[in-house]
Amino acid sequence: MKVIFTKDVKGKGKKGEVKNVSEGYARNYLLKNNLAVEASAGNMKQLEGEQRKKEEEKQAELDRAKELKKEIENLTVQLTAKSGKEGRLFGSITSKQIAEELKKSHNIKVDKRKIELDDPIRSLGYTDVPVKIHNDVIATMKVHVKEV
Repeated sequence: MKVIFTKDVKGKGKKGEVKNVSEGYARNYLLKNNLAVEASAGNMKQLEGEQRKKEEEKQAELDRAKELKKEIENLTVQLTAKSGKEGRLFGSITSKQIAEELKKSHNIKVDKRKIELDDPIRSLGYTDVPVKIHNDVIATMKVHVKEV
């Protein structure tokens, strides 16, 4: 019997998959517990509509990420810190500080975990910082650290 899984079933299938399972398993377990529906023509058409809608949402999210990338790459985040000799900072600038300043000055909310800063910034001047907006979209933002 062909069924469309409505929820993930360990070892059998994931949500949205169409698979052949034994008649007894389908009737006594999957259909009874609302884990799957029978793969009729109407249900198949509904599944195709849902999949098309998911694809459109993914594409819209990717487009928004690309717009945000353009916006982020055209701006500079300015932070101030105390420094000593030769431009070395007392302390460092972290991704959390960069995210807070980006929100405060440019009204763009980016999670601090998306700012891929290998090591905190420890010197004055400009630094290019990668920001992972989406799985496929990475923007490079300029961070300018100046002395207080």
